[in-house]
Amino acid sequence: MSEPAESDTSMRALLRQGDFVRFWLSRWTAVLGVQIQSVALGWHVYSLARETMDVPRAAFMVSLIGLVSFVPVLLLALPAGETADRYDRRTILKFTYAGEIGIAGMLMVATLTGNDSIPLLLGAAFLFGVCRAFFAPANTAMGPMLVPRALLPRAIAWNSLAWQTASIAGPAVGGILVAWSTGMSYAAALVFYVIAGLTILLIRSNTQPEVQPGSRWALMKEGLVYVWTNKIVFGAISLDLAAVILAGATAMLPVYARDVLHVGPEGFGLLRAGPAIGAAAMAFFLAAVPIRSKAGVIMFTSVAIFCAGTVVFGASTVMWLSVTALVILGAADMISVYIRQTLIQLVTPDHMRGRVATVSSLFIGASNELGEFRGGVVARFIGPVAAVVWGGVGALVVTGVWAKLFPELRKADRLA
Repeated sequence: MSEPAESDTSMRALLRQGDFVRFWLSRWTAVLGVQIQSVALGWHVYSLARETMDVPRAAFMVSLIGLVSFVPVLLLALPAGETADRYDRRTILKFTYAGEIGIAGMLMVATLTGNDSIPLLLGAAFLFGVCRAFFAPANTAMGPMLVPRALLPRAIAWNSLAWQTASIAGPAVGGILVAWSTGMSYAAALVFYVIAGLTILLIRSNTQPEVQPGSRWALMKEGLVYVWTNKIVFGAISLDLAAVILAGATAMLPVYARDVLHVGPEGFGLLRAGPAIGAAAMAFFLAAVPIRSKAGVIMFTSVAIFCAGTVVFGASTVMWLSVTALVILGAADMISVYIRQTLIQLVTPDHMRGRVATVSSLFIGASNELGEFRGGVVARFIGPVAAVVWGGVGALVVTGVWAKLFPELRKADRLA
């Protein structure tokens, strides 16, 4: 890895970091596979459920995907984070990619041979959650090892860009493939996981962290204590947890596509891509013009916009307005993610990044998966539209409460 001058934070300097570019490509292809598989899994479960269930019960079945994906993340979070701070992070990623390849292959074969069922799909979601429990801390902690510290904010913006651009292409491709063949959707995910795994093999930088003395439990406890006592870190990740649990609407998208907006699997792909379109546009902007000051105020404002966008989407019955609301909330979420990740990476020492990353991933996983489960449970009793709208309203209230509870986060200024 070439070392640019400390003041050189240009895009050209980042592109000279060859291993980071390979890491970025691996991340992009992996996320593309995840998004295609996620679209296929959600549509697949909902379609099977609707053969015997009404809309509220079928929506609840879709929400179970998030729950069973989160359970292994919850159970394995602490050992996964400590593992990322003890062993070579590139090696951990190789094993997780191998697991994801196996899961996608199983889904493909089961679907193409007509042996698919809701229990099988939920079991695959659980196994995928096991892989992601170890993937998230290793991937998050490895990225900063591949660039000089001066380039870290720009690298984080481009890492987010990898996620968001793949999240645009993935649902769009997934929607097209699902309309043609669900089995082919899983096959496409399999191909992208293979590419991601092969690209990781090309990284040559040292990705072995400096192992700290102490027992595994002591190191896990140290990570928890650090997150709890650092109010910027704890405030940032707990805000994401609270807001997305209430305002997350991803699990309801198959319901909206089929039974609210009546746009079918192609429209479902567009709805899934909506947040990523806004997020990618914002990520391009942030990569070119990084946020330099008033980070805390900007983050809380962006979270409030995300919640308001959720309310508009939930109440909409017009496709163009629904997609517009999703684009706006995606752009707002991108700002929040960028600021949160940058603050956490800058204040966390390298030897603790795995453990801090796993706590962050646990909170993010809880917000996404439990948010989907919450939406399904509430939809079971009051309907999907009311579940989304009132979730967004509740998240707006929570954002205001967090601004009062964490003044250190609200007053955070420079991202440097």
